[in-house]
Amino acid sequence: MQTFKDQYPIHTDITVAWADMDALQHVNNVVYLRYFEIARIDFLNKINLFDTISSNGVGPVISENNVRYKRPVTFPDTLTVGVTITDLKTDRFTMNYTVYSHAQKAVTTTGSSKVVMFDFTTGQKAPISEPLLSALISHAQN
Repeated sequence: MQTFKDQYPIHTDITVAWADMDALQHVNNVVYLRYFEIARIDFLNKINLFDTISSNGVGPVISENNVRYKRPVTFPDTLTVGVTITDLKTDRFTMNYTVYSHAQKAVTTTGSSKVVMFDFTTGQKAPISEPLLSALISHAQN
């Protein structure tokens, strides 16, 4: 576990709820998108993105999600979702998620979200601000 946390300095712990499971007694596939959202918001809070949104009306929107299921997860469990950044461009980037199961002591799921910066005032794509770009670069993987 410590190796995982060292590899993903920004990570989020999520407790699996009984309601996350489906009729086949494992976490429903769609729930992983919620787990990714929780980790994404936590990551963006930790790098102070939401301060930028309130000051200039520019923020992230998701243009694409991808999930790869490697092992089923069941209740009870705690998951740690590690986040990294790749494909950094002037107006977009990719957030990569790796889900580690404490019960299984293994990675169970991986995924990604393509994030585009959006100006909510003009309704158009927007460039990534310099403070955000610096924060993202510090968490980027090649």
